[in-house]
Amino acid sequence: MENYFLRWILKLCMLCTVLGEECSLELKPSRVVVGFGEPVTVSCEASRPVRVLGWESAIGAAHTQQDRSVQWKVDSLIDWIEEPICYGVFFTAPRQCEEKLNLILYKTPDSVTISSANHTGPMVEGTEYQLLCDVQNIAPVQYLTLKWYRGKTEVYNHSFSDLTPVTPVQVSSILLIAPTQADDGAQYRCVAQLEMGPEGPQPSPSVTSEPLNVSVHYPPSFLSPDTETVDMGLGYEITLNCTATGNPTPLYSWASSAPQEKMEDQPVLTSSYFLPGTYTCIASNKMGKKSKQFIIKTKSKGV
Repeated sequence: MENYFLRWILKLCMLCTVLGEECSLELKPSRVVVGFGEPVTVSCEASRPVRVLGWESAIGAAHTQQDRSVQWKVDSLIDWIEEPICYGVFFTAPRQCEEKLNLILYKTPDSVTISSANHTGPMVEGTEYQLLCDVQNIAPVQYLTLKWYRGKTEVYNHSFSDLTPVTPVQVSSILLIAPTQADDGAQYRCVAQLEMGPEGPQPSPSVTSEPLNVSVHYPPSFLSPDTETVDMGLGYEITLNCTATGNPTPLYSWASSAPQEKMEDQPVLTSSYFLPGTYTCIASNKMGKKSKQFIIKTKSKGV
């Protein structure tokens, strides 16, 4: 009965509020950031004598008569739509005023996962792909920033400040990549970070996905692609090196204009019995093939 009477006084006195008058109430602190299920305590203090001072709230409601301070206290905050309001009914004008607590209840995500959207297996150099980051049950989403990393380098970030839900939601972000040879073996990660200002926990709470390892298929490329000319000296060993990079690992074959014995299918050939002529090395994988030539000449006398 008493609570009903106090609320009736509050509603009635709201009609008596003088617009433009400064409210005589102060919340300490005025902005609160609290994790889901954690305790919270906020004081409401009046700067002049008060008839009734109290908190209007679904949980933790409290009031006092004549005291100039009253606490809103919850042992475990789990109500996502809680909007505590401190009200005061005074002896002098303005007879009533109120202050709404700036309350942020947050929850870190249950999971953060990264995957390649609509694709499995190795990627092909130069083809565009979508990487997908999924965040499950995070709140409030408007304070979320999703940061994408390639190795230790941040390559993109996605904010959700235009969204308004205060309850936990699922969100996702897409990163477009067109991998090159340099991306083969790279690791991509996404980090979900709640940035809630100086009143929030420091450092800002974050959850990181497991890394996504990228494998990129690309055609062979010689470490030294230009044609090489080699002078042949009697009894000297000659090395022909046509090592190439590629994914899958290149296979090698050799052809020669000289009447040479069958040559091994290796990237590097060393012999003191090469005959003068043109030797062609072919490096190939399923992405393509490249060739390189070596010209062996007889060393001129007197040189």
